[in-house]
Amino acid sequence: MANAMYPLAREKFLGGDLDWDAHTFKWVLIDSADYTYNSAHQWLSDVASAAREETSPALSGKTKTLGTADANDLAPAFAAATGDPCEALILYRDTGVATTSDLILFLDTGVTGLPVTLNGGDINITHNASGLFTL
Repeated sequence: MANAMYPLAREKFLGGDLDWDAHTFKWVLIDSADYTYNSAHQWLSDVASAAREETSPALSGKTKTLGTADANDLAPAFAAATGDPCEALILYRDTGVATTSDLILFLDTGVTGLPVTLNGGDINITHNASGLFTL
């Protein structure tokens, strides 16, 4: 699989149901042995809990310029991370409930540091200089 924005998230942004400024967005480290991207997936609950190894703090410094969303890098994004090796990241809107937390973006290629072995160390996320995604 290559990097992809979940189609239902794109639809929700365009319909005004997702608000980049107001909603809380987080990253989750994904073990690809337990999850495969599916364009029909909508909720964090569509991703097996066994695949969700670590969750980041909320993104801060979110911006939107000419349709491109961006945010501050996270250091550390995952403090003292332990678990299975991870090969992907998923950006999602965190509502506090997996069945209503929207999947936004799946990344498994071109991400510095992936795959990563979770050995108790801190893991940082440096966002792409051109932004996270563009609508």
